[in-house]
Amino acid sequence: MNSQTALQYVNESGIVAGMRGAFPPDVALQVTSVLMGEGINCFEFMMNSEEPIEAMQAVKAEYGDEACVGMGTVLDVPTAEKVMDDGADFIVSPAFQTDVVKAVLACDVLMGPGVATPSEAVHAWEMGVKLLKVFPIGALGIDYFKAMFGPLGHMTFMCNGAMTDQNAREFIQAGAIACGMGGWLVGDGTWSDSKLRSRARILVNTIDSVREGHDPTREI
Repeated sequence: MNSQTALQYVNESGIVAGMRGAFPPDVALQVTSVLMGEGINCFEFMMNSEEPIEAMQAVKAEYGDEACVGMGTVLDVPTAEKVMDDGADFIVSPAFQTDVVKAVLACDVLMGPGVATPSEAVHAWEMGVKLLKVFPIGALGIDYFKAMFGPLGHMTFMCNGAMTDQNAREFIQAGAIACGMGGWLVGDGTWSDSKLRSRARILVNTIDSVREGHDPTREI
């Protein structure tokens, strides 16, 4: 999957489900099965988790091009190269590291570096980044994002960090194309299918309600 295709998945979904912690392949397949059934098809695994590469590959093998499956918490070039070799559709980091960005962009893989300031956002955008992960924006708040987005509205932002259904609504309304959803959506790897399904339905309905009545995605 090339970078533009992956970006389109994220843009159309509005939700990237992130699994950090106890999400080995069997749990990952259980969680993604429920979420796919509710219309969520973008998944981010994390390098600081249990068997993350194996989990990523299991989900990719199960769903193929029906899902967009990537890796987060990628903090150096060797790790980025490994997960790309292992099939990641996108790479996400909590930080903005130019060497990692260059390595990923050179392979035409979607890169979402973490940015927290306008200066970082502009620098990353000038390098060719097409998805800016604003992190940890949940802690900074909606007013911070609105102030940052105002002069940078031509850029493409995904909001991550302490996301819930309520602030996800606010960030999408304010201009983000997607929100990265972790614990609020998928829990800690022990949740029942019914609880996962309930959270997924709440979130999908929330995003759909924001987008209702107008083009659901931005042109990217």
